[in-house]
Formats: sequence, C-alpha cells, structure tokens
Amino acid sequence: MIGAKIVLKRGGRDEAEKPFWISFADLMTALMVLFLVVMGVALLAVTKNVTEREKAEEQHRKDIELILERFTEAAKRYDGIKVDKERRVIDFGDRARFAFGKSNLAADQESVLRQFVPEILTLANDDLGKKVLKRVVVEGYTDKTGSYLSNLNLSLQRSQRVLCTMFAMGGANLLSEQQKEDVRSLFLVGGYSFNAAKNTDEESRRVEMRMEFLGMGEPRASAIPLSGNFGECALR
Repeated sequence: MIGAKIVLKRGGRDEAEKPFWISFADLMTALMVLFLVVMGVALLAVTKNVTEREKAEEQHRKDIELILERFTEAAKRYDGIKVDKERRVIDFGDRARFAFGKSNLAADQESVLRQFVPEILTLANDDLGKKVLKRVVVEGYTDKTGSYLSNLNLSLQRSQRVLCTMFAMGGANLLSEQQKEDVRSLFLVGGYSFNAAKNTDEESRRVEMRMEFLGMGEPRASAIPLSGNFGECALR
C-alpha cells in the first residue's frame, strides 16, 4: 500500500465557481422579449379597435346614402319635387313657390305637400330612418328685394306656413293625428332671408326641407308628450 497515489476530485471547486445568478445580458434579453410581446398585444388591440370603428363609420355613411336614395325614389313620384343628395335637401320647386312679399300657398300646393310629407314620415320611421335620420328642417327663403330683417321675418313665415299646411283641419289629403304627432317631433322651422338666393327672384322665393342625420351611435331624441290639440295657424 506504500506508494499508492491519492486522487483528489476537483469537481467541488468547479461547481462552487459557477455563477448562481443569470448574467446581466440574459436579464436584458428577457426584458426586451417581454416588452416586445406586450407592445405587440397592445398594437393588435389598438388596430382592432380602429378597424372596427372604420367599418362602423363606413356602414353609417352607406346607411345615409341609402336613405337619401329612398327619398330620391319617393320624390320621383311627384312632378317638380327632387332631392339634392349633395346638399341633403328636398327641393319642392314650383310646388312650394311664393308670390312676392307673401307667405301663403295655393290650395293645390298645400295638397301636394300633404301628399309628400307622409312619404317622408314613412321613411323616417322605418328601421333605417330611426337609425340615421335626426330631423327635417323646413327652411324658408326670399329674394333680395327689401331689408335683411324684413326678409328674415318673411322667410320664417314661409317655413311656418309649410308646417301649418301639415296641421290644417280642412282641405285635401289631410294628415292623420298620428302623422301630425310625427311631424311635430321630426320637423323644425327656420328662416334664412335671402341667403342662398337662386338665379332668379322667383326661384329664390321658396322653401326647402333639409335632412339632418344622426352621428354614429347617436339616438334620435324622443318627442316630448303634449296635452291638448295642435291648434290652428293664423298666418296670411
């Protein structure tokens, strides 16, 4: 046994010298990967939201175009009435033309208006109309003769006369009580003097119906309940 070699294992020292903590470079790499994953998920979420909103906006635009087309088709059934899709206006032409300085309409003009307004109400109260149509503004205009304020008053009287025609108690093609309720909740009146005058004085003495549309996701306001009858107009 004398002279036998003793072999010492050095593995213990080598194991002790191996680092216990991961290196700083490995830590930074892991953090960078985590950051990229989080940013990727966030970008996907944002992109999805933007895409869905764009799709909704595009559908809303198409819905407005569709109801304008339906108004156009309805107007074709009446001579002299047309729809300007760019301005979103119903132009009644000679069907709602006024004499100089006057705000009254002839009996045949009132009759045609009462025939066409139910068409408006039908389109306004179907599913598409409730989704996109906010209200209809009856806009009165004058020619350039006279002062601005006197014409402003006259233009307002002209738009009021159109509403009075809807609520008339006598004459042809009278509206039902329910239709009158719908007119009250959907229609507004406005006077614009000789703003947006036409090429001739005769063409300028007119009323138009401008359609206003709801914003995307905006609900149409409900009518405020009122008691009593609608009353009568005394405009001349």
